[in-house]
Amino acid sequence: MTRPGRRAAIGTVLIANRGEIACRVIRTLRRLGLRSIAVFSEADRHALHVEMADEAHCIGPAPARDSYLNQAAILAAAAASRADAIHPGYGFLSENADFAEACAKAGLVFIGPPVAAIRAMGSKSEAKALMEKAGVPLVPGYHGADQSLKVLQQAAEKIGYPVLIKASAGGGGKGMKVVENAKGFAAALESAQREAKSAFGDDRVLVEKYLTKPRHIEAQIFGDGHGNIVHLFERDCSIQRRHQKVVEEAPAPDLPPERRAAIGQAAIEAGRAVGYVGAGTVEFIAEGGRFYFMEMNTRLQVEHPVTEAITGLDLVEWQIRVARGEKLPKRQAEIAAHGHAIEVRLYAEDPTRGLLPQAGTLNHLSLPEGIAGIRVDSGIRGGDTVSVHYDPMIAKIIAAGADRTEAITRLRSALAETEIGGLPTNLPLLQAILDHPEFRAGAVDTGFIERHAGQLMQPIPDVPIRAVALAALAVLRAGEAEAAASSPAGDPYSPWARLPGWRVNRDAYSDLLFEDGERAIPVRAHYRDGAYLLDLPEGSFAAEGALGPDGTVTARLDGVVYKGRVLRSGDQVTVFMDGVAYRLLAVDRRRPAPGSTAAIGRIVAPMPGTLTRLSVASGDAVEKGAVLAVVEAMKMEHAVLAPRHGRVRDIFFSAGDLVPEGAELLVLEAAE
Repeated sequence: MTRPGRRAAIGTVLIANRGEIACRVIRTLRRLGLRSIAVFSEADRHALHVEMADEAHCIGPAPARDSYLNQAAILAAAAASRADAIHPGYGFLSENADFAEACAKAGLVFIGPPVAAIRAMGSKSEAKALMEKAGVPLVPGYHGADQSLKVLQQAAEKIGYPVLIKASAGGGGKGMKVVENAKGFAAALESAQREAKSAFGDDRVLVEKYLTKPRHIEAQIFGDGHGNIVHLFERDCSIQRRHQKVVEEAPAPDLPPERRAAIGQAAIEAGRAVGYVGAGTVEFIAEGGRFYFMEMNTRLQVEHPVTEAITGLDLVEWQIRVARGEKLPKRQAEIAAHGHAIEVRLYAEDPTRGLLPQAGTLNHLSLPEGIAGIRVDSGIRGGDTVSVHYDPMIAKIIAAGADRTEAITRLRSALAETEIGGLPTNLPLLQAILDHPEFRAGAVDTGFIERHAGQLMQPIPDVPIRAVALAALAVLRAGEAEAAASSPAGDPYSPWARLPGWRVNRDAYSDLLFEDGERAIPVRAHYRDGAYLLDLPEGSFAAEGALGPDGTVTARLDGVVYKGRVLRSGDQVTVFMDGVAYRLLAVDRRRPAPGSTAAIGRIVAPMPGTLTRLSVASGDAVEKGAVLAVVEAMKMEHAVLAPRHGRVRDIFFSAGDLVPEGAELLVLEAAE
């Protein structure tokens, strides 16, 4: 950061990040007339941020430690591109004091806070000690240097269970474990330390009292090099799963004015305590009538668009102005909030398997862009791959309205227009949250999803018959087009150019078979002069309509007009209709039925990732529920448990191996 009184010339900025944040920074740079430099890993060679930037440099292989965390490679790219400054985005190196210091030594402006502030707030333990001196309220806990199991266990006993073990460095729910009693403390500590080491290179933790029904409220602050510091109001980020934010909104709902003002002032005092410059977020946890300092993130946050929506400000532009040495564009009295904004994070996650992260190709992606009151931040397009090496976020969808009700209505409508094919996502969960009466009433806390899981994560409903009819019509129309394209040249009247079951002296029909999970849905389609009569298990339907080149279908079923989109990828057929994605399997009747793949005793990887720990050896006897292995994906650990008592017969991978989803890790046989 530039010293007070000294103005930095910034014409070219390298963005040391990827995905939607890199794209978002590039858009502001373009608006300001500044040149943008992207960096990318080998896995991101064709990523959107690479295409958008004025220039792009490859900085290493796919794993983040070899690319986006490779300081030497990033600084080399900055030198090669003659960049004046580096914008770190959020995540990766954005809160790394050593990197900020290395930028300064290389003559680069680091678009972030001073090194001293990063160091002070980079350790949650040290930060809490500073806040205590500044008079900012703290949650009861242990933030000491002694990290031995004995000392941490004693601290937990003194605090009183339940407690929260939290990585001292970093955030995003990595290295965070809730411990209900003393029996589970040691195992939770080991897992938290391992996650923290993997994500942040630092396995230190702190232990705090776990509040049972808290809200997560954070305040956006901004400081400049001239001693000015302001807050840009607060955000509520209480809707979380696995300590990862899912829904964020500004301002926080149902917050008394006096507490709103107190949170803003406490955030400013926290910033003053470390001489803060640039964009920062002071996070609080609130329960009852009290709030407590939790941590300070010395960077821009994923949820900053909701603050931009209610203030009308571009926070990246403010970052650049402050980095140039300018004063803050506005004083506190000049900053006003208008209306309400809500953001949801759209992730590649499987709602039928506990929202496990997913990796693979998005063969279709249609986001609700260009709609009044709706903003979409994304770094991915249809046909791109969600990599196992990075966060599985597809997009942030933000809605702004005159009030909270209007924002919810607009956002719900936008989600209904969102279409994703190729990977399961948390879209149904987001829709269910917005529809829940307690959310609409503003009754939110960090346990919201867990408490209402039965309502929010309902089993996938059967595909309705109208969606099956659309799928059948689309498959038939596509078959007609293929047949016409392959008909003998010069013979448009050939019967072979007509797909729908041309037969001598017989009714023309085609048989189709779809599967919806274990439900088989046979369809017999009778050709009727440019249309069809569809025989389905629920009855017969007259069907007519056209299939567009983008999969759109407008069909008349028994006189009622339905609209949707039908996409096919191999045997998978997805019908987007009424804001829901219905997935079917188109079965080729000529193909023999596959044998069972769920052999007793096969233990498979729940997702693609790295096998970080193998807890058993061949011949070991294990109890039901014992941890057999740990797979890490998207920086989160997932334990693979024994489904029954047994003995390990075969092991097919070693710790450190990359494993694809469904890979057979080991075989468990019945114990003698």
